[in-house]
Order: sequence, then structure tokens, then C-alpha cells
Amino acid sequence: MTTPPATDPRYAKVIEVSKRVRWEIERDVFRGRSFDFKRTFLPSGLSLVNELPFLSVDDKRLLSQVQGRTYAYIFGLVERFIGAKVLEISREHWLGDQVALEALVRMTDEELKHQEMFRRIERAIGADMPPGYTQTADANAVAQAVLASSTWAVLALTLDIELFTQAHYRASIESQASLCPLWKDVFLYHWKEESQHAILDEIELAAEDRKLTPAERDAAVNQLIGLVGAVDGILQAQARADADYFIAIAGRDFSDDEAAQLHAGVLKAYRWQYIVSGVMEPRFQKALFSLLNDEQAGRVQRALAPLMYAVPQQPDVALPMAA
Repeated sequence: MTTPPATDPRYAKVIEVSKRVRWEIERDVFRGRSFDFKRTFLPSGLSLVNELPFLSVDDKRLLSQVQGRTYAYIFGLVERFIGAKVLEISREHWLGDQVALEALVRMTDEELKHQEMFRRIERAIGADMPPGYTQTADANAVAQAVLASSTWAVLALTLDIELFTQAHYRASIESQASLCPLWKDVFLYHWKEESQHAILDEIELAAEDRKLTPAERDAAVNQLIGLVGAVDGILQAQARADADYFIAIAGRDFSDDEAAQLHAGVLKAYRWQYIVSGVMEPRFQKALFSLLNDEQAGRVQRALAPLMYAVPQQPDVALPMAA
């Protein structure tokens, strides 16, 4: 009889932590509370509102709320394909490593819970903000497009997302006492579970990489680059919609130059939030670039170069790109 491979101890650790930090949407997060629109939602280290000097204090708070609404929407959007992919790769363990299977099933359950929470957030925020806000991408359509790529490319993108989730909370959200308490708690509890998901992403990405031929890995690198480009396309559309929405509801006029700066500033903020802050994370760089040869690493860096301007003028965390 063939001896089965030993279980990676990280799977058991993820299960232990998942049980310990388990939370429920109403009992732990909402607790009967509403969003406080007298407070900031997305902190300036992510919204970059301080880079728009013509905005008043009230303007900055409102723009943080628009961006905070989108921040929750985008997480709900990407978790649609993440949950589907994790459920798919759990098949590898159905008749094998049951500890690994439990860890991945728990992750899928938690991702489904997160999607439910973000849908609830949209309903709650939407009920108290003026009409006209637009979600420019459909979660199912995005998931179908992303899942058409290789598992390696989807896992690499997923790891990036789940690592920047942690970086955002630790660097920008956790220390900000002035934020809306409910909005802040949403991302506290989200962070608690995403921290475990990133460990599983790292395990499964490495396992998937071991299956690939050099030619398959090379194709997967191109697919990852394509996925980042697709994410940027979503961000460009949402940034336009959000800047237009903010201008429409701000209650004052903006000059053409100020409107142009708003559009550029929101796009920069979204590129920072959803692409640049992730690829600058040392843990992501180590996980990704350790799998690539020099030519592939250079290809990734050249593809990212046009986006790397989107670093805050005063970032919460200054991180170098890997060479």
C-alpha cells in the first residue's frame, strides 16, 4: 500500500484559527447598528483624498463614503470567483487529505458569508445615500471571465487580493479612531478570516505550480498579466462612475480642472487599493517571484510599470518592488 503524503501542518492551523475567530454578521458585526454618515468610511491612506487640495473637510468625508461603498462592493465582486475557485480545487482532496479538505471547505463557507455581508452593506449604505450610485461590473460575469484562466493565474490573483486586504487593515484602517465604527468593524472581522485564507492560497498556489510544465507556467504568467489588466479595466469604469456620482451629490460646483483632478484622483486611489498595494507586499512578491524565472519576472514588472505611479504621496507603508 502506498503511504499517503503527510498533511501540511498549516492546514490544521488554519482550521484551529478558523474555529477560534468564527463570527456572525448580525451577532458580531452589525449588532443592530447603522452606518454613521457623520464619520469617515475609507481612511485617507487608501482614499487619497488629501491629494485633492481643493476638497473641503465635508467633501473629503463624502468622497471617503463613496469610495468606502465601492470598497465593500469590489470585495463582494472578487469573492464570487474566489469562492468558486476554492470549491473547485477542494476536489483534489475529496478522497485524500481530509484535513486539507476541511480547511478549504471552511474557506469557501467564509467567502460565502463575506459575500452576504457585503450585499447587506450595500443595502444599508444605499438606503442612506442619494440615488445615482452605479456598480459598473456584474459579479457573475466577472467570475466567469476570471475562471476561464488557469488555476495558477487565479490563485496568484487571489493571493494578491487576500494579502492586500490584510495590509490595508493593519496599515490604514486599524489605527484610525475617527472612522465610522460599523464600517471599521466590517473590515476588522473580514481581516480576521482573510488572514487564514491567504495561508491556504500560498499552499495551493505552490501545489498548483508543481503540476505545471515550463510552457504551462509561461502561459499562466501571461494569463495573470491579463487578469490584472482586466481588474484595471473594472477600476477605470468604477472610478469614472464614482467621481461622477460624487460630483453630482457634493452639493457644490467644481471647475473643469477640479473635475478632471477628481477623476484622476479616484482612479489613482483605486489602482493603489486593488493593484499596487498588493503587488508591493513583500509576502506576495516572495510567493510569486519565487516561482518565476528572470524573463517571466521581468514580463510581470513591465506589465505593472504603467500602474506603479499610483503610490500615495504619503503612503502608510512604503514598500519597494522586487527586482
